[in-house]
Amino acid sequence: MAIRQRILVVDDDPQIRRLLGEYLMRHGFLVEAAEDAEAMFRQLNFTKIDLVILDLMMPGQDGLSACRELRATSKVPVLMLTALAESVEKTLGLESGADDYVGKPFAPQELLARVRAILRRTTPETVQTSSVDAVRRFGDWVLDSQLWQVRLNDDNCVQLTAAEFRLLTVFVERPQRILTREYLMLATHDESTDSLDRSVDTLVSRLRQKLGDNAKAQRLFRTVRGGGYIFAQPVLKEEAPQ
Repeated sequence: MAIRQRILVVDDDPQIRRLLGEYLMRHGFLVEAAEDAEAMFRQLNFTKIDLVILDLMMPGQDGLSACRELRATSKVPVLMLTALAESVEKTLGLESGADDYVGKPFAPQELLARVRAILRRTTPETVQTSSVDAVRRFGDWVLDSQLWQVRLNDDNCVQLTAAEFRLLTVFVERPQRILTREYLMLATHDESTDSLDRSVDTLVSRLRQKLGDNAKAQRLFRTVRGGGYIFAQPVLKEEAPQ
């Protein structure tokens, strides 16, 4: 019997919480609800959540701030709900650590498609089976697809979001070649989504910051003007220990 995945809907509008909850449950998900960021963190402390649907505009702590705080301790995927259509607001959501966004008003079918796409990309079993070589080494770093970890010198783990981990995996599987933004978008996003080109730049910027990519001698990502990016470090492949 398949394990039902659990979604936490965080929105200060009780009608949205109810309607989303009913719709997602009809499609096989378990659903929890929270009216604000404080309630969200309480739920996450006591319940295993597979994905958070988080409203951007909430009283008290807003969605951007809550997502940043969540990212400090958790890799749970986040789908941001925003009533602001401007590209800059969507980019801010991605910069805060969200995996994707849906603009209000939205069709329930669109939200469901994005939820399923995020879960397909971020479920550990999916990541584990996506590559024959489970362990890759570059510089002082180790990317372990089976454990879904990025470690420094085989020891300290760095917290990456699902979107960051997915993008880094694409890079280390194709080192020292030009990868266009269009290619990276197609390789890391479901075909049903229309994420911004800026999302790739945002994720690369976050990876640079988290992996300490600031010394020219150890440069991981090189920007190709008008082209995309190159993962500059050699990558060694290993099989994971059984």
